[in-house]
Amino acid sequence: MTTNARNLHATAIVIGTKGFLFIGPSGSGKTESALACAAQAQSRAIFAAFVGDDQVMISVRSGRVVAEAIDTIAGRAEVRGAEIVDVPAISAAVMDYAVQPVDARNSDRLPPENEQFHMEGIGSLPLLRLPQPSAETLDILLRIAAARA
Repeated sequence: MTTNARNLHATAIVIGTKGFLFIGPSGSGKTESALACAAQAQSRAIFAAFVGDDQVMISVRSGRVVAEAIDTIAGRAEVRGAEIVDVPAISAAVMDYAVQPVDARNSDRLPPENEQFHMEGIGSLPLLRLPQPSAETLDILLRIAAARA
């Protein structure tokens, strides 16, 4: 790990060639959303792997935000109320977007334009709000990411 890294309460995954940093308070659906996206990607033969669940180390390298796994929990994800499961994992990846799961039934119809997730001392990432629950989590995520690209 790099020396300027800081611990962030988040779940980081890679889908294809894009890194997604799922953010939000405990119980907000970070892991559930990340697991759904990874499973849907894998079912379509799209590369998907976790960098870390619940906690990741965040740093900046060559101007890009990088998430790194924490050794003690690498390759594992907590399914709330069930158990801890093994997941396909990589040790680090560039993060392209921050993703905030939101309750579709109780959220604003549209988020603010060009919303950003700011990390003190690190920088920011474009923030995507991901409506939950949804049977098409991956499709929705990829659509909103493409709209922000």
